[in-house]
Amino acid sequence: MKKKQRESGQIFGVIGLGRFGSALASTLAEEGKDVLALDRDEAKIRLATEYASEAMVVHSLDKKTLEECGVQNCDTVIVCIGSEIDTSILTTLNVISLGIPRVISKAVSYEQGLVLEKIGAEVVYPEHDRAVRLAHQLVSSRILEYISLSNDIDISELKLTGRVHGKTVLEADLRKKFGVNIIALEHANGGGTTIEISPQTMLTQGDSLVVVGRRDNIHRLELFLSKD
Repeated sequence: MKKKQRESGQIFGVIGLGRFGSALASTLAEEGKDVLALDRDEAKIRLATEYASEAMVVHSLDKKTLEECGVQNCDTVIVCIGSEIDTSILTTLNVISLGIPRVISKAVSYEQGLVLEKIGAEVVYPEHDRAVRLAHQLVSSRILEYISLSNDIDISELKLTGRVHGKTVLEADLRKKFGVNIIALEHANGGGTTIEISPQTMLTQGDSLVVVGRRDNIHRLELFLSKD
């Protein structure tokens, strides 16, 4: 990939085009980002040429090959080779040695993630994160989506019920009662999303509220909404 005048985080390298890597690369491209996609599978690279700025077949992921592909010009590189642990670790190490500002690696186990963190990468656990999100959805009838920000801080999307129907944000006073902050309101039946929440914003049964707060506080709000 040729060096260009860049803004921080605008050029992404994705190494490994399995289901996770290809979905990540194509989504970044849809968002208008420059994407350098690398994989040893020619069929996957042919598909990637439809969306990536550059897509290259690589039969080796050593430092010299990565440099020849232009990986050093990326702002962020994501190594998506979780199942091949030795290749994942060595490739991550090679990418880090090229001086990339941000390196993220996919891991399939805690032990693999620990090694990746030790050599300087950020680590994601896609399978684990999906399982946790599904579990929260299964046990929480009011929670539609769930993202964990830390050990005790979550972002959750909850379906509004009659408990708050027809009330304004000020009248419902969820921040004072439950210690959560509203960051968005998604309206039912394709009514769009409101992100500029004011005290006069109206809450309607069937809409979805996106809140951020401590996990126990969100759970208390969920219990409150369930008593409709």
